[in-house]
Amino acid sequence: MDEQNLTPLPSQDARQWAMFCHLAALIGLVFPFGNLLGPLIVWQLKREVDPFIDDQGKEAMNFQITVAIAAVVCMLLMVVVVGFLLLPLIGLLALVLSIIAGVKANEGKAYRYPLCWRLIK
Repeated sequence: MDEQNLTPLPSQDARQWAMFCHLAALIGLVFPFGNLLGPLIVWQLKREVDPFIDDQGKEAMNFQITVAIAAVVCMLLMVVVVGFLLLPLIGLLALVLSIIAGVKANEGKAYRYPLCWRLIK
């Protein structure tokens, strides 16, 4: 049970898969569009197993969609040089927040990314 609101924690398996939903975005460091495909695949395969996995999978997907849109805007802003400064910041922010989200999900806490456009409800 969670001490703060007395709701039962998700099972260890559900927490682990929710963590994988967030950390699967790190595949984007190796493969183009991996930051979108990794969480999408994990979420689609496991979303029916537990509501916690479904919730965190949607959150991971929404954040990675937001990051992808921000990266495209930064690439367009490279014409006026500011994109060269913003793109690495967005990458670093996405990396740090994905790791934090993965850790929180593994603890059984539903993580909400800041500045995230939630397209998938």
